[in-house]
Amino acid sequence: MVRSGVQKGRISRIGSYAIASSITDHCITCTTFNILAPIYNRMNNKDQSCRESDYRTYWLTRNQRILDWLLCERSSIICLQEFWVGNEELVHMYEKRLGDAGYVNFILARTNNRGDGLLTALHKDYFRVINHRDLLLNDIGDRVAQLIHVELLGPFSQNRNNTVRQELLIVNTHLLFPHDSSLCIVRLHQVYEILQSVESYQKEHKLNPIPIILCGDWNGSKRGHVYKFLRSQGFVSSYDTAHQYTDTDAQRWVSHRNHRGNICGVDFIWLLNPNRYRKLLKTSWNEAVFGMFKSLLRRASLTESDAFAFLKADSDDDYITYSGFCDALGHLNLAGHCYGLTEEVMKDLWIQADIDGNGVLDYKEFQQRIWKYTDPDQQSDSDSDHEEQKIVHTIGFSVKNAVLFPTEVEKGMWPENYSLSDHARLTVVFSPVRMPCFELIF
Repeated sequence: MVRSGVQKGRISRIGSYAIASSITDHCITCTTFNILAPIYNRMNNKDQSCRESDYRTYWLTRNQRILDWLLCERSSIICLQEFWVGNEELVHMYEKRLGDAGYVNFILARTNNRGDGLLTALHKDYFRVINHRDLLLNDIGDRVAQLIHVELLGPFSQNRNNTVRQELLIVNTHLLFPHDSSLCIVRLHQVYEILQSVESYQKEHKLNPIPIILCGDWNGSKRGHVYKFLRSQGFVSSYDTAHQYTDTDAQRWVSHRNHRGNICGVDFIWLLNPNRYRKLLKTSWNEAVFGMFKSLLRRASLTESDAFAFLKADSDDDYITYSGFCDALGHLNLAGHCYGLTEEVMKDLWIQADIDGNGVLDYKEFQQRIWKYTDPDQQSDSDSDHEEQKIVHTIGFSVKNAVLFPTEVEKGMWPENYSLSDHARLTVVFSPVRMPCFELIF
């Protein structure tokens, strides 16, 4: 039974389409939604201490409406952020209603009793859970992530072929909000840690390539370093893929109005298919950090030659020393504080930059490794790289459709009458496809 607050016209576009597609075309659907924890929902702009969590009628009604929408859409995968794990009544309500609707639920609280966390719900008609892992980042934001390994069931397995893996990895997370520019490196490192954990899990369980879906509130737009980092690893933004938007189409849609009143697109469902070529994770990390380094130098209106002079400030000679390099990272707020780059990371970056290993960076090394980062050791994606590898078949996904609700956000506008959350809900329809990939050697 759908409550009166749910508008039927919009259900037909989102919920019914997702349901019909999953039945007739053997698709799966995935929804990500930051549902705004009542402990963070400000009720009075003049009194910041007045929160929705103090008013049971308000938070209960709003979350009942959220559940009505979710159960109307009936996505195969539901990933929620800012789930109020600290309230037993709310937790029980979600577990009961989702459980009764055929979902198996995974809940993970943020560390240090922050009060909120993640909920991932998987419909039992579509998936068998093989394994799951809680990822505790233990950083300044007490952020966490969920990693769930599943096998596809139902119509996907009717013509099962033992040589075709029908599994995927699902990740749900919520990155730190960048209250100031110094926290951007924290968000980047959070993603790096998550991908490291995914990679470690694949190696530990000797998994050949299978699709990976990353869901959540990334607290950064398409212009940010996190977006570029994930793109460098072969991931695609499902919503942008469905609408044929390019990486430069940053203003076409929004998904969040933050507490400062700014609107931006921060909620993504990322897809990595098993046949996509991936750079080494460490290479992407180095590129991302050096890219952030260069961006901050340019933001300070430094040209290439000015930036080189800034980095070699403590040297009378025409080269950059390690101490000058570290001092520059500190001046740019990338290091020198409890959540900045560690000494170990800075040393590793220095080794990458010092091409000839003589302990200093000349102008050419500065150009190649910092200003115009290139990695000559990165293997090319050529046939010769895979001559000894066996081709295996696995399942992948094509993006069939993707929609944001409320619909106004798809045009870059935020409706004043929307009250479910300060985030839009994103739903993507994936169509399974068989694809070849190279077997990994462990």
